[in-house]
Amino acid sequence: MKKYLFIAALVVKSTLLPAQDEKKTPVTLSGYAEVYYSRDFRNPASNTRPAFVYSHNRANEVSVNLAYLKADYRNEHVRASLALATGSYMNANYAAEPGVLKNIYEAYAGVKISKKHNLWLDAGVFPSHLGFESATGKDNWTLTRSLFADNSPYFEAGAKVSYTSQDNRWLMSGLILNGWQRIQRADGNSTPAFGHQLTFRPTESLVINSASFIGNDKPDSLRQMRYFHNFYAIYQLGPRWGITAGFDVGAEQKHKGSARKNMWLTPVLVARCTFSERFSISGRGEYYRDPAGVIVTAPGGFETWGFSLNTDWVIRSNVMWRAEVRNLNARSAIFADGSHQPHTSSWVATSALAISF
Repeated sequence: MKKYLFIAALVVKSTLLPAQDEKKTPVTLSGYAEVYYSRDFRNPASNTRPAFVYSHNRANEVSVNLAYLKADYRNEHVRASLALATGSYMNANYAAEPGVLKNIYEAYAGVKISKKHNLWLDAGVFPSHLGFESATGKDNWTLTRSLFADNSPYFEAGAKVSYTSQDNRWLMSGLILNGWQRIQRADGNSTPAFGHQLTFRPTESLVINSASFIGNDKPDSLRQMRYFHNFYAIYQLGPRWGITAGFDVGAEQKHKGSARKNMWLTPVLVARCTFSERFSISGRGEYYRDPAGVIVTAPGGFETWGFSLNTDWVIRSNVMWRAEVRNLNARSAIFADGSHQPHTSSWVATSALAISF
């Protein structure tokens, strides 16, 4: 009897304790692919959404928005990431980058610079510190990106120092950057840009974020300082309902040396209802005003508001199907149809399948 009890004890012990010869690899490989179809009911002749739409911008065709392969290296003191990507998102957002830089979704290395605190120095190409929306669709509440996200940086290149408190309530970072959504600095520009991010999580259900950009994104001969602030808050009201509210405001010198500035602003509100682990519905209201055309150029100034409604269905833990209907209304006629006739409104229906591994 003792013999069997001894054997049973060994079996229990072996299942409760990790195997001694198992070693966690510091390198992980992952991937993502998002295929979509957008039906633009204006039927633009170019099969392209307006120039201020940078994500899911192909119309009336099946297209890949974003697909990437990513390798991450992590240990207690060093971290690094490299992701190479393709898709219509990359074509639109990396159009200014030369050569192979057009396909770098992420490429950075970091080192922990404090023994006692979670303080890191990272340098390279990394996701933007501005905004709550990611280029990776599955991480967002809505299928398409808002005007708020499409017209502020998705990525940036430079260096940053970041600190996370021990209780994970505070994140603070300071950045020095090559420009406004740039890997390679603009020709003739010798001035770095700067930014900050401050994120506070007072409770598990609330996130408050403040971030900024300060810099010139033009050649020195045309230097116009740009000042931009991004604010958002995400609040989970309960197991079902969540609300995200954001507000961007920016100002840029009218011309070199001018004390006067052109301003733009954009508020956005997103609400999500999660019915189960597999099904949710999100609604979005948004507004963008840029009367001087600093970010978006349009006859008489850019002023557009809109709303969208989308559903998400998690087919598998790593497979998501999404569908969205979106309407945009502009002050001026900026939406062209198949005959190149301008209109003030646009209706688009989009469906997407996202797979990650």
